[in-house]
Amino acid sequence: MTEFKLPDIGEGIVECEVVEWRVAEGDAIEEDQPVVEVMTDKALVEITAPEGGRVTKLHVAKGEIAKVHAPLFAYEMADGESAAEPEDAEASAPAKEVDDDADTDTGAPRLETPAPQASTVCSAEQERPDRAASGQGPHGRIPASPAVRRLVREHDLRLEDVPGSGKDGRVLKEDVLALVEGDGAAAEPVAPAAASGRGQDQAQGEIRVEPLRGVRAAMARQMVAAASTIPHFQYGEEIDVTELLALRERLKPRAEAREVRLTLMPFFMKAMALAIRDYPLLNSRLNEAGDEIHYLPCCNIGMAVDGRAGLMVPNVKGVEGLSLLDVAGEIQRLTAAAREGRVAQADLQGGTISISNIGALGGTYAAPIINAPESAIVAIGKSQWLPRFDEAGELTRRAIMTVTWAGDHRLLDGGTIARFCNAWKGYLEDPESMLLELS
Repeated sequence: MTEFKLPDIGEGIVECEVVEWRVAEGDAIEEDQPVVEVMTDKALVEITAPEGGRVTKLHVAKGEIAKVHAPLFAYEMADGESAAEPEDAEASAPAKEVDDDADTDTGAPRLETPAPQASTVCSAEQERPDRAASGQGPHGRIPASPAVRRLVREHDLRLEDVPGSGKDGRVLKEDVLALVEGDGAAAEPVAPAAASGRGQDQAQGEIRVEPLRGVRAAMARQMVAAASTIPHFQYGEEIDVTELLALRERLKPRAEAREVRLTLMPFFMKAMALAIRDYPLLNSRLNEAGDEIHYLPCCNIGMAVDGRAGLMVPNVKGVEGLSLLDVAGEIQRLTAAAREGRVAQADLQGGTISISNIGALGGTYAAPIINAPESAIVAIGKSQWLPRFDEAGELTRRAIMTVTWAGDHRLLDGGTIARFCNAWKGYLEDPESMLLELS
């Protein structure tokens, strides 16, 4: 029997969540057949079979955490013999085992990447060096599931102080609860109704708890880092999109004939790429030391999508070199993938500036947080028909859209972003002027 170990999936990833098993124990598998999907905090990774055979054991249940270089599943070759396992310099590293009593979360966010090389997830839990040798499992450590370890921490216990009743001394949830109840401690922390206000909590309903994982966890870390390390400043403007809406209506039938949905977003992106030619600082970033400005050669414009997996910002690569129809097609592809929770890792990387279309949900104003390491982001509000005076002083009905920029004040000042916004606004208010600039 051969143990298939979760491969190194890059960027310091040490664990990931099993989202879906494509096979069951006893199933025959073929080489390169999809076996399991695992979730990192950026992408869904599809693991395939290294060779043909029969699955004999699934080591990690759906919704549980799998460790890099730890056994993921076992299989026998088609002839019934085990293949020689490749040498692995890190194969002897401690591996966290998963127990059947662990809490599961099958509603985890899902992204997709075509190969088993993906992105990052949470860091490994550091084990204490003073664990009793008598309680260590076959991997030189006390086996326990992530849920059990969390329960131990919540009660301020040490894992080595909990007698394990499971196989190889594995600590189960029942073991922890038995110790807690025996010490006269409070009831389970997962049941808030056990507190002194039990009657009131029951009347209001119990708190539902789920772990912060995947895309939402990544977004939380990135937003905290961006908000705390980048000095933000805001700039707001109104844009008259009356002519833009009319042009889109004229072009929509032609786009639909080519099975492309034409929204306003392709116009926003193309106009932005044109304005960036004159104001390249908006498409730059600071290096980590903060002493160099890196001007990026391509305009990869990201768009925030409120998908099933959480907020994601896939980006359209090289907008400056694409036609309006090409941009629309990419937006359609990325939006559909994000809403289904399946975006390739490459589509989430390499963005240079971002757009958040809050207007699609009815919002008018926002103060967006920069998608680090980019230098700017714009929040686009909904378009509203409002009264305005024309050049002759006559009252007219115009489609007005609000935009709010957030800029990195280390790179950008108010004057720079105002001039850039005016250039961008000019293309949007007179969209046919873009034709003169397209290559």
